[in-house]
Amino acid sequence: MPTLAAVNAVVERLWPLSGAEGWDAPGLLVGDPEQGVEHVHLAVDAVLDTVDEAVEVGADLLLVHHPLLLRGVKTVAESTTKGAVIARLVRAGAALVAAHTNADVVRTGTSRVLADRLGLLEQQPVVPSGAPGTGLGVVGELPQPMTLVALASRLGEILPPTASGVRVAGESDRVVRRVALCGGAGDSLLAESAVLDADVYVTSDLRHHPASDARDLHRLGRGPALVDVSHWASEWLWLETAAAQLRAELPDVEVTVSDLRTDPWDFAVVQ
Repeated sequence: MPTLAAVNAVVERLWPLSGAEGWDAPGLLVGDPEQGVEHVHLAVDAVLDTVDEAVEVGADLLLVHHPLLLRGVKTVAESTTKGAVIARLVRAGAALVAAHTNADVVRTGTSRVLADRLGLLEQQPVVPSGAPGTGLGVVGELPQPMTLVALASRLGEILPPTASGVRVAGESDRVVRRVALCGGAGDSLLAESAVLDADVYVTSDLRHHPASDARDLHRLGRGPALVDVSHWASEWLWLETAAAQLRAELPDVEVTVSDLRTDPWDFAVVQ
């Protein structure tokens, strides 16, 4: 049985910490490096539901995409959400590791998985990083042009369902071919040349003012249409790819994937 330290070394080889953004906090978050690991459970978020699920399936390690302790934390009292998550993990003897932006930038990262599901050709990162072909986001060509509403419908088929669905800014019958995308929150990339030159930009968590400005820029003929999808849904697709990589590296360790919806919204009222 490999130790947590050995499993974490595999995680950091697959998704090197050197690829993480400076503000990020991936890596080993909870657990004794010398404890054994027989079962790894993957999820997007370290929340009470996924922790309870990991404990229920007997996982020794919960591997998540989003770091639990990303911003300053002054207490881990069990009256807080983060404290409750940590306490449940510790009581169950389960560890917690996160692979976040370091898992976004690799060739098999979150944006690449979504781009592959769309069948994008000639894929390149929106913001290249050190190694060739790596970086944040992806831009590429659809195999065949399609209308904006057809692309949005295709995304609705690819992604797991959520209350927020797929939101679009642009003419429904506009024909698009060049697609830029970024799994997770991506309005920080709106001004990148690869995004501005695309016909459509697919991402999550677009805030009102950046989206409004980008919509007007599109109307002026100088930017893409916008498609906003669930943050959780856009990154959940990556879990199966990550699980396959872990199984190849750790053949004696059971690896499972959570299908719990941890998108925070339960329902929407369409007006």
